[in-house]
Amino acid sequence: MRADAERRVGTIGATAIGAGSMLGAGVFVVWGPASAAAGSALVWAVLVAGVVAALNAGSTAQLAAVHPVAGGAYAYGRAELGPWPGFVAGIGFVLGKTASVAAIGLAIGAYLWPEQPAVVATAAIAASWTLNSRGITRTSAASVAIASAVVAVVVAAVLAIAGVDGPATATFGWSTTGGTVAGVAQAAALVFFAFAGYARIATLGEEVRDPARVIPRAIAVALGAVLALYLGLAAVLPGALGDDALAASVAPVADAVEGTWLPAAVVTAAAVAAAFGSLLALTAGLGRTAMAMAREADLPRGLAATNGRGVPALAEGAAALAAIALAWAGDLTLAIGMSSFAVLLYYAVAGAAAFRAAGAGRVAGWRMPRVLSATGVVLCVALMASLPPVATLAAAAVLVAAGATRWIVRRA
Repeated sequence: MRADAERRVGTIGATAIGAGSMLGAGVFVVWGPASAAAGSALVWAVLVAGVVAALNAGSTAQLAAVHPVAGGAYAYGRAELGPWPGFVAGIGFVLGKTASVAAIGLAIGAYLWPEQPAVVATAAIAASWTLNSRGITRTSAASVAIASAVVAVVVAAVLAIAGVDGPATATFGWSTTGGTVAGVAQAAALVFFAFAGYARIATLGEEVRDPARVIPRAIAVALGAVLALYLGLAAVLPGALGDDALAASVAPVADAVEGTWLPAAVVTAAAVAAAFGSLLALTAGLGRTAMAMAREADLPRGLAATNGRGVPALAEGAAALAAIALAWAGDLTLAIGMSSFAVLLYYAVAGAAAFRAAGAGRVAGWRMPRVLSATGVVLCVALMASLPPVATLAAAAVLVAAGATRWIVRRA
């Protein structure tokens, strides 16, 4: 473990990293696909996703306090459940967050250069890796600034949209008559993709001061603030645009503020800043999980190397290259679906590990009730099953191939 003197991230920085990760794709990317699935029941989908996120946050916070090391649920799964569950969590995280990096890069491209989104995605991902390689302090500071600006713009957008009369056919996001259970479940799974940023806090366990206190507090504050923002947008967007227009929109918040006192250009700027803030935190979390897996020979050992600033720059660079490849080979919808499937799997392992740890009495401060950890696992599996089959099959194929490779290498 790294020396305490090298633990430089406090509560504000850790909270900003988590909030900055969640605010990127969640605010500016998922509303169209989620609305297409949930119809006028968008608020209910956000609430379901928020409940699943909160349950998993509690399990993650408990485990992060007991195991304050880099690697997140990969390290927790290995410690509490064994090497293979840990490997499944680690590969799920690496795949899910690589797909997230690709999706967010493509979202930036859709705002800045719609004709060539992959080109913009490549530049954005490369810039994120460059900044992260210079050290966690700069990443934390950038996340504080970006998260603060985005929160202000999103609050302003909710207020502006709420004051506009929508089309005659508009519904509101809390309707219970326009959606189906299956549609709400699929929308919740897609929205969960945006909530998963709080995991970045746990993966920085070796760099957070007083992790038993800071990590649970930062997770709770970041998740609560972002859930409130998401619920606000889910409530007003359907009323401003109408269900069909919202489902078809690639920039729903910017479209909804057209004609209000808030310029759409401000929303566009905030969208790009939020997405880039997510890239900063995602790249950092990816690198540290890959580093932890490399230490255990679940990935090539060379990825465990750190640079002069203590940053696993090689692991981060490898993840960035994989995300760039996906950005060129796939599209935004596929990337979001693959990310959701893999990240829900990651959290299912985390919930199972928390259930096991609490049963064995391994706690340090925060203790998650075992029944809630078990409930989180069940809900993760249910949301995974609700995702579109193409994304599910693509993610599952990658996970199976990774597992087979590990088995072959270790038997050789």
